[in-house]
Parts: sequence; structure tokens; C-alpha cells
Amino acid sequence: MDKNSVIGLVIIGGILIGWMFYSQPTAAELALKKHLQDSTLQYEQAQQMKLAVANKPKPTKALGATGAENATVMLSDSAKEVMSKSVYGGFSDASKGENKIIALENEVMKVNVAAKGGRIASVELKKYKTYEGKPLILFDADSSTQNIAFSAFGKPFVTDSLYFSPTAEAFSISGTTSKSFSMRLYAGSKDKYLEYVYTMTGDEYMVGFKLNTVGMQDVIANTTTDLKLNWQMRTPKLEQNHLTQQSASTVYYNTAEDGVDKISESSEDKKSFDKGVKWVAFKQQFFTSVLISDKTFEKHTEVESAMDKTSAKYIKNYTASFAIPYSAQANTSYGMRFYFGPNHFKTLKKYDVELEKQIALGWKIFGWINRFLVIPIFNFLNGFGWNYGIIILVLTVILKLLMLPIAYKTVLSSAKMKVLKPEIDELNEKYKNEEPVKKQQATMALYKQAGVNPMAGCIPVLLQMPILIALFNFFPASIELRQQGFLWAQDLSTYDSVYNFGFAVPWYGDHVSLFALLMTVSTLLYTWSNSQLMGTQNQMPGMKWMMYLMPVMFLGFMNSYSAGLSWYYFLANMITFGQTWVMQKFVIDHDKLHAKIQDNKKKPVTKSKFQERLEQMTKERQQQVGNKKK
Repeated sequence: MDKNSVIGLVIIGGILIGWMFYSQPTAAELALKKHLQDSTLQYEQAQQMKLAVANKPKPTKALGATGAENATVMLSDSAKEVMSKSVYGGFSDASKGENKIIALENEVMKVNVAAKGGRIASVELKKYKTYEGKPLILFDADSSTQNIAFSAFGKPFVTDSLYFSPTAEAFSISGTTSKSFSMRLYAGSKDKYLEYVYTMTGDEYMVGFKLNTVGMQDVIANTTTDLKLNWQMRTPKLEQNHLTQQSASTVYYNTAEDGVDKISESSEDKKSFDKGVKWVAFKQQFFTSVLISDKTFEKHTEVESAMDKTSAKYIKNYTASFAIPYSAQANTSYGMRFYFGPNHFKTLKKYDVELEKQIALGWKIFGWINRFLVIPIFNFLNGFGWNYGIIILVLTVILKLLMLPIAYKTVLSSAKMKVLKPEIDELNEKYKNEEPVKKQQATMALYKQAGVNPMAGCIPVLLQMPILIALFNFFPASIELRQQGFLWAQDLSTYDSVYNFGFAVPWYGDHVSLFALLMTVSTLLYTWSNSQLMGTQNQMPGMKWMMYLMPVMFLGFMNSYSAGLSWYYFLANMITFGQTWVMQKFVIDHDKLHAKIQDNKKKPVTKSKFQERLEQMTKERQQQVGNKKK
């Protein structure tokens, strides 16, 4: 064996030994494992005792046999008590009970709290329905978890296996009235308990949630510094387009270090934070469930988002865990809140903790346009009580009027290019057999003499693009359009369908969206009319066909997208077409424009430094080509 082989074996051996030390369990993990083993052993012993008592032959019924029967019953109850205390310690009384449901109701939602676990078992939003017209349940008892994990009586406990005692049976409130009620988990006596306090206001989607411990300093393990709060939810299918709901659903979180962020909607991921988490949200397309700390979750927090592949009823599976600080004192309290409600910008913003950033309004400038321009106009128009299709129409007109100066600059630049087109055609013919560089130089010289910037028409178009992209984000995220009909569309927040194929067509889908078709036809019409009016129909044929092909390709995407967005793009195309036609026919005088260009050509041309450098580079390039030919 050579020297290199020996060194390799030594390194491998060192890695294996290091891995053995690294992967061995910690002292805390060994202690927890021992607790679980002891609890399991005690439970098995109690089960065997119970089975032995149950199988014990009953005494013969005779005079005086009643006492023996009672002794047997007492022995059975005693075995149960031994088993319960062995497994649950001071929580033995809380290990059994009836899972009562306490209904808390206000004007906007109904919250059911379960005695088992003391948790919020389900939430119904009263002002909304599913796409099938059924009550909108954000989550129910079978699809959610809310519990506290801790150690007590030398054993690990999770609260959702224990029964809490409510301080009320139910209540219903309205207006601005607030009311609280609590669920208490007693630890052997009435002066030792863990408590959830829930508070509701009559017209709010927010539920106060406070975790209290009273007299638990001798119950909860004295080494405990944190109580682990676990929260889990499977999100049900609520919308017509399940794929769109899925692509808009994920976990959001607000951290002191990075602000509001999320797990990507298209990925399954888990994230951990050591401190400074203000809130965690289980977001769906139009609704969200948020746990908010009154301060911040200063210790370990974990969140996870994954596809729910176990049932066709659900979209995604969310989990989160939080470390709630605990100290061995007579009374401790930690304040939180739950938000269960719509992703409505104004509603979320009023709580002033950046909940509104869950709404996907677009990146940076696109989000700013939606926040400070589109949403204020939309909310103003919404106050008139019009149909949302009419609101979109008026919104489109307002935005087009605001962009009218930019549109005029675009049309004017195109008109200048049209006036110069005959001279450009002459240059193309003159230099058709020459070097392409010479034709380019001659064309640029003509533009310079005429005082025309060929790029001037592109700049106004680029200035309009942010608004188009911003609205691309706004309409699908606007809960106001959800289940709002217009013309043949039943829901402007998703696609309209005038015909269903019954099977999926590749690229296109399984239905025909008429709004998407109208948008595509209007785009093709505008492209054709623009080329006619601007006199560019014979230039760059490859580019011309690309401009016709793009709207058709886009149709496959828009066919399953928001009908409200397609309606807006259709209106925008038709208004732009009308503006262009009016400006070309009645605003811009082509004869005067031509005369002005001819006057500009007579003026001396001042070369800019950029143009001088460009010409110098062109000459150098020509010299290099000439040298190669020699």
C-alpha cells in the first residue's frame, strides 16, 4: 500500500469518527427520549392492569354478592385513575371530557373554539362564499392545529390532547363592542392553569389572543425558558381556478431585519429565524390567516410551505412554530392577535403592521403605481356603487387621459418618421449594394439634418409600460373583483368562459375566454392600423410578423387569467387606437411638419461628442475591413 492510500484511509477514518461525535444526541434530546420512554412504559403497564381487571371472572350472583360487584367496579375505576395519573400527572382530569364547541360570532365572521385543545377550530367569513356558493370556511378542525408544547410533571405535553374549561358557552356581538372569554387548562387545582384569552370586536376581522400561565411555576419544568406554540393549516380550495389560487398562496412573514418577505409560491421550502419576527401569515389568493405578536417573537421561529398532496380538497399545507418566552413566576402573560379575513388593501393597512404587503401589487415601481395611483382612483370610483366592469372602463379612461401627453409625443414621433419615409426609401435604394455601415451613416445623417430622433417614439412607450405592468398585477389580486359579474363574465377576478371543450387543448386550455379573444383581436387591429397610419407596413417584414404573432401567443396565457385584466387591455387598445387616429387626422398637420423638417435640414448641423466618437469608430471599422480585403 503506497503513501497516498494510507493518507486517504486516515482521512476517511477521521471523517467517520468526527461524524459519529457530531451526530450523537444532545443531553436535552436524551432527556426528552427518556421522558417519552417512561410515559410509554407507564401507559402500557396501566393498559395491562386495566385488561387484567376487565378479564377477571365476575363473582357468582348470590346473597351479598352486591358488595363484590361494587368492589370489582371500584377496582376498575381505580385502575383507570392509576393509568390516568401515571400518563397525565396533574392533568389527569383534563385528559377526559367532552369536546364542546364554543361559537364566537361578530358581524364579519364566526369563530368556533374547541374544548379539546382550547384552540380555534374553524373560521367562517360571513360576507364571502366559495366559488360554489357555499359558506367560506378558511379552515376547519380537521385541517388545522394550534397547540402549546411544554414539559410538566417530568413528561412532555401537547395541549391539543387535553380538555380546556371555557368561561362562557357562546356569544355574539356587533358594532364596536368588544368581548373576551377564556379557555383554561387546569393542572390539578383551580389556582393552577394555562389559559388562552380570546377577544373579539363586533366589526373586526382581528381576534385578540393572549397566553397566560397562573400558578404554573411548580408544574412546568423549572428549566423551561420557552413554551413552543405550533400552528398548522391546510388551505382548502375556495376559487374557481385552483391553479391560480395555488400560484398565489404561500407563507409570508415580517422580520425586523428584512421586513416583509415570503416563501416563493412555486417552491416547497422551510425557513428559520432566531429573532425579531413580528408576524407570520398563511396566505391564500384572496384571504389570509395571520398570527401577530404584540411585541415580536424574539426567539426561534420556523415556517414552512408545501404542496398538499394528500387530498384533492386542499391546495397547500402551512406550518409554523414560535418560541413563547416563559419564566417560573406565579403569573406570566404573552399577547398576540389573529387576523382572519380578506386580502383587502385598505382593511389590512389600517392595522399598521404592513399586512397589506401580502397583496402582490408588483415589484418596486409597479407596486408604487398601484399603491399611490391605481388603488386611490379605484377606491374613489368604487364609492359610486357602479358595476365593476363600468369602474374598469372609467379607470381606463382616466389613466389614458393622464398619459395623453406621452401618447401625443409617440404619435408625433411616428408622424415625423412617416414624413421622412420617402427619403429613407431613396437612401435604401441608393445604398442597397453598398456596405450596410454606409447606409446607416447616411440614414443617421438625414435624421440629424431633419432634427428627428428615431428613438423618440420608444421613450414614451417605455414610460407607459410601468402602468401596464402594474395593472397586470393589480386586477388578479383585487378581491373587489372576486365573484363580481359583468356582461357574460360571472367573476372578473378569474377567466370568463363562453364555451367549454370538455378536454384540454395544449397551450390554450379547456375553455374559450371571450374577453381574452377581444383583447387579442383589438391588439392585432391596433398593430395593423398603426402600421398603416405610420407608413411602416413595408419595413422590416420579420419584425412586422413578430408583432402580429406576439398577441396570438399571449392569448394562451390570458385565456385562463383575470377577465377584468383582459377587459382593461381591450379598452386600452381601443382608446389608444382612437387617440392615434384622431391625432393623425385632426391634430398633426403633416404638411407643416414636412415643411419644418425641410427647414431643419437647411440649418448647420452641430455634431455632438457622441456622434463624433460614433463616426470615428465607423471610420476605423471601415479601415479594418479595407485592410483585410487587401
